[in-house]
Amino acid sequence: MTDSEPDVVGEDDAQPELCDRCGAVIDDGSELYAVVRDSSVVHAHDPKLDGGRMIVACSREHLRDLQEQYRQRPFVDAELWAGKIYRAMDEHPAGMSEEELVEATGLTPAQIELGVLWQNLGALRWHQRSGQGGDAGTTDE
Repeated sequence: MTDSEPDVVGEDDAQPELCDRCGAVIDDGSELYAVVRDSSVVHAHDPKLDGGRMIVACSREHLRDLQEQYRQRPFVDAELWAGKIYRAMDEHPAGMSEEELVEATGLTPAQIELGVLWQNLGALRWHQRSGQGGDAGTTDE
């Protein structure tokens, strides 16, 4: 290998992981994995992987803690749908018709509407927290 060639990590070279609970570096192969439901996760290209987050832990206790943390987080369908819409729009920067969006996302028109509303609600909340408006329709006396 020359200095101009990038370092290539072989398939047999294990890379260290970080515990999602405590941040500990796990470099001895003892990490534990699980997949938890998470409506905020949308895979970049594979819709079958949407809604599932892989977690990594350094111990069974931390894995249980993480699983419980995600069990307590509500799974919001509209949040997942918003992510699916974003992915489809990102793949079609020139725009899409409603029919094309239905086809690309696998969602119904009603689900698309709810996903868009979820995204808009998030933007409105951000504006309200940051003091940048969102008070339309209210008047000062």
